[in-house]
Amino acid sequence: MGQSLTEIAQALRDTDKKVQLIYAFNGTGKTRLSREFKELVAPKDADEEDQKESGIKILYYNAFTEDLFYWDNDLDADTNRKFKIQPNNFTKWVLQDQGQENNIVTHFQHYTSDKLSPRFNEEYITKDKDNQDITISAYSEITFSIARGDDRSINNIKISKGEESCLIWCVFYSLLEQVVEVLNVAEPSERETDQFNDLEYVFIDDPVSSLDDNHLIELAVNLAELIKKSNGLKFIISTHNPLFYNVLFNEFNNADSRYHFKVKHSIKRRLEKLDDGTYLLEDSKDSPFSYHLFLLSELEKAIDPESGNIQKYHFNFLRNVLEKTSTFLGYSKWEDLLPQEARRAYYNRIINLSSHSKHHGEEISIVDENDKRVLRYLINEVIIPTYHFRSNINNKETEENGTV
Repeated sequence: MGQSLTEIAQALRDTDKKVQLIYAFNGTGKTRLSREFKELVAPKDADEEDQKESGIKILYYNAFTEDLFYWDNDLDADTNRKFKIQPNNFTKWVLQDQGQENNIVTHFQHYTSDKLSPRFNEEYITKDKDNQDITISAYSEITFSIARGDDRSINNIKISKGEESCLIWCVFYSLLEQVVEVLNVAEPSERETDQFNDLEYVFIDDPVSSLDDNHLIELAVNLAELIKKSNGLKFIISTHNPLFYNVLFNEFNNADSRYHFKVKHSIKRRLEKLDDGTYLLEDSKDSPFSYHLFLLSELEKAIDPESGNIQKYHFNFLRNVLEKTSTFLGYSKWEDLLPQEARRAYYNRIINLSSHSKHHGEEISIVDENDKRVLRYLINEVIIPTYHFRSNINNKETEENGTV
């Protein structure tokens, strides 16, 4: 039976594990879940005095964290581009109080390029539109330059969306490293700050999935090690990236005697949005999953004549399965896997339906009956038998009939 996001958040809070790792399609509601969880742990309407006395209870990284940063593109001169930071306690503590600027830059250049350099501003005075003096606070702006290899650099460049996301993650990760170091001092009176003494949870939603695979794996391994060596904190990590999920899955399935971390300290889960708008949180199997096999099982559910519900995004799933299968088998184009006699027609239909589709859970679109027949045919008569995929539905029926 489905639950509301609030009920799912309560289930996460009631789970006595150091780490909860959650996989869900993008658009399922992971960011909203992180907000619901934050409201449970530290509600906005709590008494102000109580909040001051209790201190920070949760740190979270999600789309709202990224909203603290925005571009001033200097539309008039198009030369002085700045990545600006909304005033907030989070970056103030990391940059001003803890002086983490160098660590942030080091992490950022490690995951991007050592030739790409972010620079945080010092306090300065400028003029507003009425020619009045205004003071710009230190660490409220970031400019970027890139080295050209001849002792010169290109200044005030605008970086890509992926690089933006990476920088923001590096700010958060530097904070998290510092927090873990502080809380790993056993005696509270000996810690350099007491503002994290009441911290209970860290909720991380989809950090930097735009990285290349090698750096994404490294990020996952580094994050897992930081989590393992932390004392007293509970972590919830949600992601739609199968590689990131699988790497973390394996890392948390490895005990680490250095930090007294055991496999039982973690739990792996999947979050699904149901057709009625409710959510299902299920424990995952005791091994990582292959993403294309997971998509294929979802397609089999969709084409089931008794309970299936085919939507446009299922053609995106089909294309994803074909792309991954063709890569594995050494085909140069995924359409080569389609029946030769009508290859172009099938290809055009999949392209037309998948290219305008969104992720699972984001849209409900009408698919005509002919397209539904095509999807059923390609799954049941082409992909599964031709490329020898195991049919989850047929195997389940066989087991239920007692013929295994």
